[in-house]
This record gives sequence, C-alpha cells and structure tokens, in this order.
Amino acid sequence: MTPAPAPPAPPAPPAPRLGAFGALWFCYFASIGAFNPFAPLWFKELGFSTLAIGTIASLQAWTRVVGPYAWGWLGDHGTPRVRLVQLAAGLSLLAACALLWVRGYAAVAVCTALLFLANGGVVPLTEATLARHLATGNGMDAGRYGRVRVWGSMGFIAAVVVFGVLLERVGIGLFPGLVVATYAGLLLTALRLPAAREPAHGREGVPPVLSVLRRPVVAWFFAAVFFTVLAHTSLYTFFSLYLDALGHGKATVGLLWAVSVAVEIAFFWWQGRFFDRLTPHAWLQWAAAASVLRFVLTAALGAQIAVLVLAQALHLLTFAAQHAACIAIITRHFPGPLRGRGQALYTVLGYGVSGVVGGLAGGWLSTQFGIRAVFWAAVGAAALGWWCALRSGRADRIARPAPP
Repeated sequence: MTPAPAPPAPPAPPAPRLGAFGALWFCYFASIGAFNPFAPLWFKELGFSTLAIGTIASLQAWTRVVGPYAWGWLGDHGTPRVRLVQLAAGLSLLAACALLWVRGYAAVAVCTALLFLANGGVVPLTEATLARHLATGNGMDAGRYGRVRVWGSMGFIAAVVVFGVLLERVGIGLFPGLVVATYAGLLLTALRLPAAREPAHGREGVPPVLSVLRRPVVAWFFAAVFFTVLAHTSLYTFFSLYLDALGHGKATVGLLWAVSVAVEIAFFWWQGRFFDRLTPHAWLQWAAAASVLRFVLTAALGAQIAVLVLAQALHLLTFAAQHAACIAIITRHFPGPLRGRGQALYTVLGYGVSGVVGGLAGGWLSTQFGIRAVFWAAVGAAALGWWCALRSGRADRIARPAPP
C-alpha cells in the first residue's frame, strides 16, 4: 500500500517589512542634523551669550543621563514599545512647536530640555523593536540591520546640506520651522511602525538588570563603550573649533565632516557582506584601536588635510562598526523584557554620561592647555576603551560553553 504523501510544510513567515523603520531613522537623524549644527547660530541670533549657548547645548547630554532609561523601563514593563515611540515623537513635536514662539533664555532652555527628554526615548525604543524584528537564532541579522540604520546617516547628511543652504539664503529665523518640520515627519513615520510581537515572559524568570550589569562581559563592554565614546566627544564638541584654530576654512570643515558620514553610510549599507566574519567583541576591539589612531593623527598632524581625511575615514570603524557591534552585543545580553533597558543603558552610559564628562573635561582642558590637548586626552580615553573591549572579549570567551 502506497503511503500517503506527507503534508506540505507550512510556508515560512514573511520577513518583516522594515521600510517604516528606515523612514523613521531618516527623520530622526534629520532632526538631529537640523538642530545640533544650527541651534547655536539661532541662539546667537536671539542675543544669548556664549556661556548661555553652551549651557543650552549641554542639556542634550544631561537629559540623556535619565531620559532614555525611563522610556526603556516603560517599554520593558508592559507598555507597547511602538506606542511609546509614537508618544515620544508626539511630545517632541509639541516641544519643537513651542520654539516657534519662545524667545527668552529661560523659556528656550526649558523647551529645549523638554525636546531632548522626549526624543531621548526614540532611539532605545526603536532599536529594541527593530532588534525583535531582526532576531535570529544567533542574535540579530546584521546585514538587514545595516540596510535599515543607513537611512539615519542619510537623513543626517541630507538635513545638514539642505538646511544649511536654506538658512544661508533665507536666514536663521527659519530654524524653528525647520525643526518643527523634521519632528512632524518623525511623528508621521512613527505612526507607520509595525508592532513587534513579544513572546510572553514570566517576570520570575527574568534576571534583574543589575545582575546582568554585574556580569564581567557586560560590565567591561559598557566600560569600553563609555571610554570610546568619551574620546569621540572631542570631535562632536571641539573638532570644528580645532580646525578653525588651525586656519582651515569652513568649506574644509564641511568636507571633513562629510567624509566621516560618507564612510559611515558605506559601512552600514554593505555590513551584511562582512560583519559576521568577526565576532561583535572583535569589532569592538578594532573600533577602539582605530580610535586611538584617529585621535593621534588628529592631534599630531591636524594641519595636514590629507591626514585629516584619513583620520575622518576611520569613522567607518570608530563609529559605524562600533555601533553595529554594540547593538549585536546588547541584543544577546538583554533579551525579551530587558531589551528596552539594555538599549537605554547604551544611550545613557555611552552617550549621556560620556557627553557630560567629555564636555566639562574638554572645556577645562581647552581653557588650560589649548584645544589640541583635548584630542591628546581623547587618545588616552580611546586606549582605555580598547583595554576594556579586550577584557570584555576575554570574559565572553570564558562565559561561552566550550564546543563539544
């Protein structure tokens, strides 16, 4: 008797469509590209002193110390993460709209702080949701992640170029309207995000966040992130001033920033072809080592354009590869109901605390010893980041079970 044919295997579930995430990253980083480079010029137009401008600019780092973790905690305790992203985008738009009318220092500072507290939830919550969509048996689909994340870099460079031209022709008074437009786009794209179906987790089986942080591999990982990003605060805060002090023109400054964003885009776009050839911890070590070289070149040979172009091209490793490795490591160590807080800790420890420390320490160093000293200090911070990344990689090898 001929056996009955086996029933056909059920079709594999379709891969999630991630275009909405790419659009959201584009609008989010366009809002950063609109605000960070041009807000100081608007503040100056309002008549604020240099000290006042620096104080308002520092609010972004201060709010990153507390805001992202609060948003991540909400997402990990039952509130749908996509709904929280939409709420954060809506509150960001309201704070941006207030900038259309406020003009006094105190009012502008309050509105700016509210804006940063609101938009501080967008990145960790979106990263956690995206990681869930891209989860694989071995962690995360790095190739598809890069193809989504690259749109953030494109949004940033598009905003810097286009808004720079508009503000040059129309005047800096257009700045609040441009910020509102970018956050309106952010809200519209947030409303299109697909929800990720989170599996049910029993709270009794979920380790406390503090116990995860105490694992040597995780503790050394976050230390590596802190020091590597701390080194990069020299770029984010003082690089343009350093170039100006060396006599480089504004066109050169813009070109050098464009080089770093261009190589960042290239890495994210093609990372699926090569990222899995190394472990995330190995990428973290290479990124920190490249950071040491980058800041040595910047501090020692900053007068030479060719050397600066090479140093900026290292952004491919020092930021893009480092960021991709960080997301992969966090996805593995902070799964399920810990995912939001893991992403938030990356923002808090990597970009919040380091931004505050780097801004204050860099300001003091530049006052006492000149701006070049800030970049030599960055060499030391990057070297510490490499050592911590090395310790994290060793702890990871020890913690993994030996193959049979």
